[in-house]
Amino acid sequence: MTTDISTYQFNHTMIRVKDPQVSIKFYEEVLGMKLISKSDFPTAKFTLYFLAYVRESLSESETERKVYTFGREGVLELTHNWGTESDPEFSYNVNPERRGFGHLAICVDNIEAACKRFEELGVKFVKRLQDGMMKNIAFIADPDGYQVEIIPKGIDVTTVSSC
Repeated sequence: MTTDISTYQFNHTMIRVKDPQVSIKFYEEVLGMKLISKSDFPTAKFTLYFLAYVRESLSESETERKVYTFGREGVLELTHNWGTESDPEFSYNVNPERRGFGHLAICVDNIEAACKRFEELGVKFVKRLQDGMMKNIAFIADPDGYQVEIIPKGIDVTTVSSC
């Protein structure tokens, strides 16, 4: 038995969310992603929501959507453990010391316009374009505090220092 690593692809990243409806609204309405698949696990009391940037029309069949979800790249999985949304004291540790998981990154066509739009929508900024040494990137926070780096398409990575 053999495997060809040249056929491997990066499929998805999973983050846990307190309230899936709030998080889905953020990723769809603020960042423009689309919910492509959902899976409930009643015995384990959790739900998986898969979002991605979708340029084509999707099948109405949940089975076909799951095949699509696991056959493409660049998917974000939001995992919701039931009950967390109704616990006012509950929150996920989103790594205030910046160790381990750092952030998600989204490329935008016009970073100034995107940041202005985020501002108008009341999105929390972690780092604005004018802050710090890196004037060509911004960081916003999702509803659970996960950082999302906003970068312009075609960014020259040699001008970005380590975060």
